[in-house]
Amino acid sequence: MLRFIIIIFYVVTFLIIFIPILLVEWIIGLINKDAKGRLSLFLVRNGFRLCLWTAGAKVIVVGEANVPKDRSVVYIANHRSYFDILLTYVRVPGPTGYIAKKEMLKWLLLRRWMANMHCLFLDRENVKEGIKTILTAIDKAKRGISIFIFPEGTRNKVNDTFLPFHDGSFKIAEKSGAPVIPVTIVNSAALFEDHLPKVRPATVILDYGEPIYLKDLDKETKKNIGAYFQNLISERYFALKEDFAAKLAPKK
Repeated sequence: MLRFIIIIFYVVTFLIIFIPILLVEWIIGLINKDAKGRLSLFLVRNGFRLCLWTAGAKVIVVGEANVPKDRSVVYIANHRSYFDILLTYVRVPGPTGYIAKKEMLKWLLLRRWMANMHCLFLDRENVKEGIKTILTAIDKAKRGISIFIFPEGTRNKVNDTFLPFHDGSFKIAEKSGAPVIPVTIVNSAALFEDHLPKVRPATVILDYGEPIYLKDLDKETKKNIGAYFQNLISERYFALKEDFAAKLAPKK
């Protein structure tokens, strides 16, 4: 329970103490938007690293060399834990925006930081607004900003299962031409969700697949694109669980 309290205290303190930094970033953004993005990336990434260290997260990274460093990509990942964003964001090589639920907008300071980090807020109940969000994400991808999506649409609450991947999540890659990087996250719920409200040390696997260009897929695969990537990540998930079973076992 102590780890949970420390992390919450740190996050709240970060959001309050760094209010002046938001003003500094706004001024920097008027002069150089890229510099503003790099500053946000640096501050938040290091803040997330501290949270993960406090939580006792040991991360085994596989296939990170598959991520291109010279262009934007669209990351697609399974989603089981609140820690998934922290685990993945600390490893992105450049500016990367996450697609978040519109409910995040009610947290004023948090949404300001997220906006500085190129995050977008998706309203799945409003088709018109949803399309606008996707178009904005496509534009960002074309300008060299990577996009990270959890195509299940919400955090899955059952271990070793996958919610259907929404086909619409892949429009950004299709229209921008950015390659898709399948990201498989294994055991992240062992940090928190498996024993709420306690945060406990755990080993997490973060696996990056090879880039996939949607234009290279056959017509039938494109027609069922969500199911294709769900199967891809699901198969990889269980293979990783087997390969790293000894390291994933909880400490006694």
